[in-house]
Amino acid sequence: MTVRSAILAILAQGPCYGYQLRLEYERRTGGSVNVGQVYTTLDRLERDGLASKGQADAAGHVYYSITAAGAAEAMGWIVAPVERAPRDELAVKLALALTLPGADAAGLIAAQRERTTAEVARLRAEQHDDVARALVADALVRSYEAELAWLEHCESVIATVEPYALAAETPKRGRPSRA
Repeated sequence: MTVRSAILAILAQGPCYGYQLRLEYERRTGGSVNVGQVYTTLDRLERDGLASKGQADAAGHVYYSITAAGAAEAMGWIVAPVERAPRDELAVKLALALTLPGADAAGLIAAQRERTTAEVARLRAEQHDDVARALVADALVRSYEAELAWLEHCESVIATVEPYALAAETPKRGRPSRA
């Protein structure tokens, strides 16, 4: 979830000031965001015509409101499917560990399993007083459980993979040496 899109979606509920948006973001997602990032994002949303800055109230809070263009973008973001990152750092790291001579792929798997198991236990121990935070925590638990199953699969693959050297044929393209 991008902070920018989340702020727009929250602003669709009504005018808010920066710190209020930070608290709403955390309340609704269980994640955290720096208040400075919120204000920087609000400035950009205003620049892009997606939000407008209002007057300060008696307490000095400057409220921002969503524009029609901002509301359209927020609702479009809410219903659009999420594209997953094409590269998973753990998968790339493990693929390299499996193919590099001397790399400890089994050690990586063990360390990752320990970390992931601890995260699952931490998330399951948390008590959530609202459905939004519980849903986010449940998604993380299920993602970590899938990762644990994948790590188990990787352990069985280790025995079948032999590390290998660089390709014998040099690439035809590349930066030429300077003479």
